[in-house]
Amino acid sequence: MCGGRGTRLGGETEKPLREITGRPMVDRVLDALVESRIETTHTIVSPHATRTRERLAARANDSPSLSIVDAPGNGYVADLQYAMGTVGAGGAPLLTVAADLPLLDGAAVNAVLDAARTADGDSLTVCVPAARKRELGVSADATTEIDGREVVPAGINVVGGSDTSERDDGEDSTADHGGAVHLTDDARLAVNVNYPSDVRTAERLLNSDSTGYHTDQ
Repeated sequence: MCGGRGTRLGGETEKPLREITGRPMVDRVLDALVESRIETTHTIVSPHATRTRERLAARANDSPSLSIVDAPGNGYVADLQYAMGTVGAGGAPLLTVAADLPLLDGAAVNAVLDAARTADGDSLTVCVPAARKRELGVSADATTEIDGREVVPAGINVVGGSDTSERDDGEDSTADHGGAVHLTDDARLAVNVNYPSDVRTAERLLNSDSTGYHTDQ
């Protein structure tokens, strides 16, 4: 999902094109999907992100497994529903990924796929403890409570063919109506970039010599 304006980030750069350590977030996310077991990727763009579409079109020319879906730009949920109908999922679950997860890599994507395979039902919400996000220094908007613990839905989820109840800000609300939940401390899934301070945190972690930031603790 890469059709957002990114107004909270400020500036004129479309959110998916915001660079983290010199590379646009959308490219980082696409690279992670290429590294993973995902075989086909549909990029969902909107009229609000025309420069993002241009960049994706250039990339799609060299990648037969990448396609572009032009959603109407009526909000995250509406665009997701439109995209699911367009790609012809046929009721099969789909992995949805927001373009604001710059720490994502193939192993993290595969971990979500593995969690979905063993979960009950065909939808999976990935959540991060709000305390973990604050520990990392990233924003923790849209918190909810699960088993007495404050958590934040992440920007990567598995959505069943009939379930498109994701939040308008790109964060899934499956946890609110009984879907399976995967709770993780993994920074690769915890760092969503919504504000300038999140950019600084993501760059600090990516530039760190430590390789332990991405593991569950």
